[in-house]
Amino acid sequence: MKRKQSRQNDELRKIEIIPGFQFYPAGSVLISFGRTRVICSATIEEKVPPFLKDQGLGWVTAEYAMLPAATGSRNMRESVKGKQQGRSVEIQRLIGRSLRAVVDRRILGERSILIDCDVIQADGGTRTASITGAFVALSLAVEKLLRERAIQQTPILSQVAAVSVGVVNREILLDLDYSEDSNADVDMNIVATSEGKLIEIQGTAEGAPFSRKEMDQLLDAGLGGIEKLMAFQREALNQ
Repeated sequence: MKRKQSRQNDELRKIEIIPGFQFYPAGSVLISFGRTRVICSATIEEKVPPFLKDQGLGWVTAEYAMLPAATGSRNMRESVKGKQQGRSVEIQRLIGRSLRAVVDRRILGERSILIDCDVIQADGGTRTASITGAFVALSLAVEKLLRERAIQQTPILSQVAAVSVGVVNREILLDLDYSEDSNADVDMNIVATSEGKLIEIQGTAEGAPFSRKEMDQLLDAGLGGIEKLMAFQREALNQ
């Protein structure tokens, strides 16, 4: 099948990560996966949730939201509705789990790093862009702690990034935009470390069921894409 911008099946959309996008947070980036754009910011708090008090462990968590004009039709703010949508809660929990999987919370000490992921434009893959950008924002916040000698070594054990893969018209595609995602027979999100270890796989047969062979092919495509995304992360952190 022919993809937008004549992308190959195993090709990412145009990726851009702009570090230091906001002035006030300890770490921030604007990340773009094609037309999907997310602001990820990291705030340090010298406290932990009550359930972690006096345990010598830090905490990393996330919040996720989509701006009203992020899609073609305006969405009402969740604050106006009076509660978060289930999708937002599920995604922010995924972001938090993904980051905590690569952080030694004892080294972090009894402090929290809060990651805010705000989608300003959505064209598919908002959760994968959020995770990929959130790691860079987290890394920048950790660098600040190291400069200030609040910690003596980095608590970050590995890189983490995420990407979507899917089966569309019987072809395996990497990094689906909205038009591809909405027509996918199989839709999968993969979160992994720089060692190729899997943190989470979210895969669903939207149409026809998929085979074990197809699942392995999807994983191979996703892990290849994640390796490329991590090169963009390192480039952003080295700026």
